[in-house]
Parts: sequence; C-alpha cells; structure tokens
Amino acid sequence: MAKKGENRELVTLKCTECGEKNYRVEKNKKNTTERLELNKHCKKCQKHTLHKEEK
Repeated sequence: MAKKGENRELVTLKCTECGEKNYRVEKNKKNTTERLELNKHCKKCQKHTLHKEEK
C-alpha cells in the first residue's frame, strides 16, 4: 500500500487574463501527468476565468 500523499504534489494555478497567482492545489502526479486547467474565480478580475498550472 502506498504511503499517504506519496504521489501528490502542490501546484500553483495562475489566472490567464491578469497573471495573478491565486490558488495552490494538490494534484496526483501519477494519475494526472498533463497540466491542470480549471475555471476558478479570480479576485483581481472579479469573475470566473481559466486558471492554468504554473511551471
């Protein structure tokens, strides 16, 4: 059995419109190898925008 959190890593999500780094989320790097893209609320833009995983 795998240890808790072994395949998980923290990633930062960045707003595609203003460039603000708003969110830190965990992702399973073994199951999800591509970069995350989520629609989240940006506090600076005051609307829902696409947030992409930062390198």
